[in-house]
Amino acid sequence: MGNTKHTKEQIRERIQQKKLLFDGAFGTYYGGKYDTKQLPELANLEAPERVREIHTEYLEAGAQILRTNTFAANSFCMDRSKEQIEETLRSGVRLAREAVAAWRERTGETKEVYIAGDIGQIPGNALARKDTLCREYKEICRIFLEEGVDFFVFETFSEMEELLPAIKMIGEQAFITVQFSVNQFGYSNAGLSARKLLQRAGAIKEIDAVGFNCGVGPSHMHRILQTLYKPADKFLTALPNAGYPQMVTGRMIFTGDNREYFVDRMQQMIALGVDMAGGCCGTTPEYIADLAGKLDFTQYPQAKANAEPEKKQAGTEDHSFYHNKEAEGGKKLIAVELAPPAGIDDEKLMDAAHLLQRSGVDVLTFPDSPSGRTRADSILMAEKVARETGMCVMPHICCRDKNAIAMRSQLLGAYINGIHNFLVITGDPIPSMVRTTVKSVFNFDSVGLMQILADMNEEQFAQAPVSYGGAINQGRRNLEVEIGRVKKKMAAGATFFLTQPISTKESADRVRRIKEETGARILCGIMPFVSLKNATFMKNEMAGIDVTDEVLARYRADMTREEGEQAGVQLAKEVITMTEDFADGYYFSFPFNRVTMLEKILDEWDAFQKPIKKSVNKSWNHPK
Repeated sequence: MGNTKHTKEQIRERIQQKKLLFDGAFGTYYGGKYDTKQLPELANLEAPERVREIHTEYLEAGAQILRTNTFAANSFCMDRSKEQIEETLRSGVRLAREAVAAWRERTGETKEVYIAGDIGQIPGNALARKDTLCREYKEICRIFLEEGVDFFVFETFSEMEELLPAIKMIGEQAFITVQFSVNQFGYSNAGLSARKLLQRAGAIKEIDAVGFNCGVGPSHMHRILQTLYKPADKFLTALPNAGYPQMVTGRMIFTGDNREYFVDRMQQMIALGVDMAGGCCGTTPEYIADLAGKLDFTQYPQAKANAEPEKKQAGTEDHSFYHNKEAEGGKKLIAVELAPPAGIDDEKLMDAAHLLQRSGVDVLTFPDSPSGRTRADSILMAEKVARETGMCVMPHICCRDKNAIAMRSQLLGAYINGIHNFLVITGDPIPSMVRTTVKSVFNFDSVGLMQILADMNEEQFAQAPVSYGGAINQGRRNLEVEIGRVKKKMAAGATFFLTQPISTKESADRVRRIKEETGARILCGIMPFVSLKNATFMKNEMAGIDVTDEVLARYRADMTREEGEQAGVQLAKEVITMTEDFADGYYFSFPFNRVTMLEKILDEWDAFQKPIKKSVNKSWNHPK
């Protein structure tokens, strides 16, 4: 009967014998069938007969897996109470079962039908609420477990980190399918490649099947699958859209009838080793009926998708800014930040760069519109400085202004122009006064962007991988959180870190603690304030910069320029003394690009020629 629960092992054995057919789209079909823009999940409680009718149509078409009408049944998509959302989820399972039972009674059909609890990616800001998202996914899964679904189908995801607690909770209690959505180039909205997504999901033992749905039409999905290999011991799914939609009166409409073309491409995907096929947006019961009638669902042992390709050999070229210093025995590194201009006049910046050309500086860094205020593009500025001075450059890349597509484009362009070092940061928020007209993007945070870079290092940049690092905010109230962030960044491939400016022993001690806990390569930030006005502004206007009253007391309102700079030089030297025992180098940010101060700070050059002390006995390698 339709209420009989199938175990994970039973389903696995069934798929090994014969491929399975999913149903097709629910949301787009519901909207077109009933001429409504209403969220289809609301019908579970308000118009249940509609839900049963659509399930029945897919059963009659030949579908063997029915996804519950619960894709968007979560607190972020539905303006309903927690109790109403729970009832929507439970009703979704009940209505699917009722449709199966009524269909069996009417037709006498006895073939196996599987009920899949459908869970879509909860939309929202990637920078927040991960704990909240994890809890919500677990709660949805708890309800489905109580309802005894056969399958869990997590679909249209761009990554899966927030799913892992829910997947671990399900464990062996049900068959688990995870499906990702990628664009025609094979990348998700989180910037991860289809290959990387399959690889990560394939490593999770609780997951039974992995694959793709939505995002692209059948031709593009076939093309993507041709480049991939099936993870060992996992089944492969493919549920493309019918094609690409048009927006008509605010509604996504799929025009035309391309069923023949769709079936042809699905047949090609089946031949690659797809074990479970179906349709997503734009498909209808007619599409599923054609698939059921024309596809060969026989499980051929030899048709197991492409074999895992040989891994590209990593290149031997090392363009990291710290490479030469390591060859010299690990001497202190020096990075200097040059702030791109707010207008088109770059004369002061270029003068500063030329002054630093023979200074022994290892890398020049360029912030990416800090504080959310427009400045010249950090990559283009870095490229010009490198071209005219020959110095090693490192633009900052922030996640605030660009989506994953733009990020990858920017990184490719930078690489083509010889830039191989990046500082990856989440980015400062847009100033509140312009938020009504200027919008942040934040597809992901700095860790997410590092994961993109790690992926590109394996693919596009394999012969000469780029080096990238992250920022450390040692002033974070909970230092354990910051330590955890540093470890996550190292796991994502970060090989160095630049701190916020240090000006006190307390701040230095917090960075020392981070070094001891992580073993990270750390360049301590130094900002030599040049006047009372400068220091006061930094204290009151710039988040994350620690300026104490003791520091302010070093400056007078009537100081000359020379006196102010000398106070900054002395402060910098004291920071060096406080951090010399653990710092791998120093990251100087001079107010107003006054780089002439560097020579005065480094007049005791011996301090920078000494190898890093071994009192901190930690490896720079990434955590295993």
